[in-house]
Amino acid sequence: MTPQPNPEAGAAVKAADRDHVFHSWSAQELIDPLAVAGAEGSYFWDYDGRRYLDFSSGLVYTNIGYQHPKVVAAIQEQAAKMTTFAPAFAVEARSEAARLIAERTPGDLDKIFFTNGGADAVEHAIRMARLHTGRPKVLSAYRSYHGGTQQAVNITGDPRRWASDSGTAGVVHFWAPYLYRSRFYAETEEQECARALEHLETTIAFEGPSTVAAIILETIPGTAGIMVPPPGYLTGVREICDKHGIVFVLDEVMAGFGRTGEWFAADLFDVTPDLLTFAKGVNSGYVPLGGVAISGAIAETFGKRPYPGGLTYSGHPLACAAAVATIDVMAEEGVVENAARLGADVVGPELRALAERHPSVGEVRGTGMFWALELVRDRETREPLVPYNAAGEANAPMAAFAAAAKKGGLWPFVNMNRTHVVPPCNIGEAELKEGLAALDAALSVADEYTE
Repeated sequence: MTPQPNPEAGAAVKAADRDHVFHSWSAQELIDPLAVAGAEGSYFWDYDGRRYLDFSSGLVYTNIGYQHPKVVAAIQEQAAKMTTFAPAFAVEARSEAARLIAERTPGDLDKIFFTNGGADAVEHAIRMARLHTGRPKVLSAYRSYHGGTQQAVNITGDPRRWASDSGTAGVVHFWAPYLYRSRFYAETEEQECARALEHLETTIAFEGPSTVAAIILETIPGTAGIMVPPPGYLTGVREICDKHGIVFVLDEVMAGFGRTGEWFAADLFDVTPDLLTFAKGVNSGYVPLGGVAISGAIAETFGKRPYPGGLTYSGHPLACAAAVATIDVMAEEGVVENAARLGADVVGPELRALAERHPSVGEVRGTGMFWALELVRDRETREPLVPYNAAGEANAPMAAFAAAAKKGGLWPFVNMNRTHVVPPCNIGEAELKEGLAALDAALSVADEYTE
């Protein structure tokens, strides 16, 4: 894992990218993508030989790190055996992946519909809910992200929705609990939970319970800020859904497969949804794969009635073989347990110690390998380090922080006024402490913008 500098090759890669690749969520002329030469474990490196410890896990999906040899070998073996086959057939890799996933999902979520990623998993979960209930509306939270396809982005609560918001997608947004910036003037987690549930009940009442097909929540919101819900909240949502015949959908695209120190974040709260979406960590992103885990009641709806949806690459053999190998690796190597242990024993205590040293850190929150630091200008007023949805000069403090982290060999996950600590779930303790030390140094730059 010793990077070999090759700046000429890097320049060629960069030139081709700039000439032909159209990047997502970006103003094409204002970005400067790093040309990556290789990756292994928790690290990647560029063509100049600079190595970075990846505290972003790609986009929070390399849960077992880069280039795990057992998963690479499984993909190679599957490619030699059967590279692809249509989704209407029973294929060994597809069947085994579905079995292993169903073994780990909560409750009776025993049927698996495979998609190509998280956004289309959400699309199909919502379609299933609407067909199952015969109702049109979906409720979702502000401060959420559910994907970039048309229905998924309308369900999303963050500003990426705005440009594509049709206003006719049958989506109603509500406030989920977030005590640090409470919309309910709460002072305790108990108050926040009770008032958030009352707000949701009121929203349903004014929308008309008989019109609501589904409530969708990220079990623990990811990109929106890793706000762990207070005790009792998800159980309360489950009860509200049962009361009104509403389908409860949990989005575990980011939180699933060990990220929170459990196979699924739902296990932390002892709650079972009717539908659960997944992607990312299911095979550490090695080959695109997502899906919906479906309850018995909803699966029965389509027992003799065709489900009107599908994908050409649903359950692609290469992706499913990677999922089988990834799940096996996670079980054999104790990856979920590693995330739980290091989260409790190292990340949590170290981040709380950082908060004591750095005035820019307003709050620390998270679990497992899923943490966020909320950065502020003023701890007393909780003014964010940069304004909501800041860009350009307004975002300069966060840009300076991120640049300092990268200069120190740490690749951060930065969104709005937060930095997330989301390394691979199988990271070693020494690597983790190396990254936390680099984060400590970079926060000194953020401190310069505090009052």
